[in-house]
Amino acid sequence: MTATAERVIPRRTAADPAGAEHAAADFLTALGLDLSAPGLSETPARMARAYAELLTPRAFDLTTFDNEEGYDELVLARAIPIRSVCEHHLLPFIGVAHVGYLPGDRILGLSKLARVVELFAHGAQVQERLTRQVADWLDRHLHARGVGVVIEAEHLCMSLRGVQAVGARTVTSTLLGTLRDDGRSRAEFFALARPGDR
Repeated sequence: MTATAERVIPRRTAADPAGAEHAAADFLTALGLDLSAPGLSETPARMARAYAELLTPRAFDLTTFDNEEGYDELVLARAIPIRSVCEHHLLPFIGVAHVGYLPGDRILGLSKLARVVELFAHGAQVQERLTRQVADWLDRHLHARGVGVVIEAEHLCMSLRGVQAVGARTVTSTLLGTLRDDGRSRAEFFALARPGDR
């Protein structure tokens, strides 16, 4: 089985950790917090590091293999954990992604499905775009006969503020190729992905 690996390096602008810490201190002070209090003195630095982690995807090696066996059935990874940040309020949304594809000439190392989800989840996002980006990326890189992505997530901007709908989950899906065009393949994908199961 011939393997190929391609280094995937996310494109980002240069970060300024010290500037982020100072900005966090100014932001918290403007909201009326006393940063001289013992529990808050290190909060700006912790806040800057936390957001840097949430907004920075990691590089990875995309490993694919020849589909020597001619496997032509659905490959699906269920309940891949996701965490992202809503670009409208900069509050996290967390949930799971179900990602599947119908192989063509290449198959993907299974852990790479989770890596692709992480690649697009780390950053300021909206769930609809995230779902589409994962599907489009897999379609481009695998030349699969079909790709399906379902994301279920709770948005803290909806749970902690505004409507305060604690526990409400948003579900988005993108289907490409055979998984979109063929009713039986689409039904199989959703039956195996089982969105809504916890």
